[in-house]
Amino acid sequence: MTNPATDARPVMELRNVSVAYHGDIRILQGLSLAVRPGQITGIIGPNGAGKSTALRTLYGLLKPIEGDVAVDGEVVTGMPPWRFIAKGIALVPQNRSLFNDLSVEDNLRLACWSFRRDKARVNGALERAYAQFPILHERRKQPAGKMSGGQQRFLELGRALALQPRVILLDEPTAMIAPRLSAEIYEFIATLPKQGITVVLVDQNVRQCVRISDHLYVLELGQNKVDGAKQDFAQDEQLRTLIAEWVDYRIDA
Repeated sequence: MTNPATDARPVMELRNVSVAYHGDIRILQGLSLAVRPGQITGIIGPNGAGKSTALRTLYGLLKPIEGDVAVDGEVVTGMPPWRFIAKGIALVPQNRSLFNDLSVEDNLRLACWSFRRDKARVNGALERAYAQFPILHERRKQPAGKMSGGQQRFLELGRALALQPRVILLDEPTAMIAPRLSAEIYEFIATLPKQGITVVLVDQNVRQCVRISDHLYVLELGQNKVDGAKQDFAQDEQLRTLIAEWVDYRIDA
């Protein structure tokens, strides 16, 4: 099942990519996926399907043993992660990546390191983060490690947005976060395309991922089992049955 809804050139792609750990343990096996501009692309699948591995490969943290990574049609396989930042691509990893002993504001300032001498730009980045997440302004002098898990996730999102990315990669953004704050995070993610930011969302929360995504990929054993628009998923009974086999979830029409 494919989605012909848009002819726009993908902003990021995996092209027949295989990735292995320890040389011979293949996690991705000939995986291809395309991230279309202005959309939320959701990646779902059972545990061990290779979802986070796909995201890390897109961002250059893992190098394929076969296939290529492309940005705006240009092959960038092997490009180091810091250069993805220069191309307007940001990553919020699943595991916490904050400096716990530094203040909230210092964590945000570190995101501005590449343009730290441009005070106006740094101040603008801080103002945007505080406007998006007022709790960060309230806690700006507090050590990041003293905040709740949900508040720390807001800080990581604010730090990524300080870079003014055109693409943001999110890996399990609400893992181990209270339901109320999780709902706020998903509502925020849903607004990003309206801000001109393309999103790639890897998530175990299938219900929320399906709800806010425009295009979905279902991975199984490191391969693309099926992909399509959310509407296609709702209408495909075989696919609904497939997903029901590994998660207690029904895709509503």
